[in-house]
Amino acid sequence: MKILIIDMDRKMAQYESDCLKTFRYDCDISESGQEGLKMAVDNDYCCIILETDLNSAIDGFLICSQIRKQKNIPIIFISDCGNESAKIRAFGVGADDYITKPFSISEMVARVKTHISRYKTLRSGSDAVKPEIIEIRGLKVDKGSRRVFSDGKEVIMTVKEYDLRLILLENPNIVFNKEVLFDRVW
Repeated sequence: MKILIIDMDRKMAQYESDCLKTFRYDCDISESGQEGLKMAVDNDYCCIILETDLNSAIDGFLICSQIRKQKNIPIIFISDCGNESAKIRAFGVGADDYITKPFSISEMVARVKTHISRYKTLRSGSDAVKPEIIEIRGLKVDKGSRRVFSDGKEVIMTVKEYDLRLILLENPNIVFNKEVLFDRVW
């Protein structure tokens, strides 16, 4: 699986690449917006990590919107800018995630792995072979609508609560340690 990192800060991009390589991801790096866009369009990547400010005629937001016109792969912004308007703009042009510097490298890797996993699932259509409704001891989970019912009454929960419950229900009789649950849910 190959990841493209587009960042004008070569040291930061190399650090991200080295960390991802420990998890067996192959990474390409581009320090130029134009070159990065061409690489993203011309090659098959499972994820793109993109800096918002590239100090060129083309910034990360424009690159993201151009990629979205042709491909539907995970795009994760990494930026020094943590203000709300930059994040909203990133999601508006098609970003899947936004990480503000400084960040934990383990958090970045976890987010990349989660987006890639979800992308692979959607791409392969493997959700089609799993049951859409899971029922265990009075608990019913409708995966299609992401709704949970307990003894016929709907239970309202957060996205993370739902994801955690789904992992546990899909894997009965398996004990997970907290690191595995953090990796799968967060």
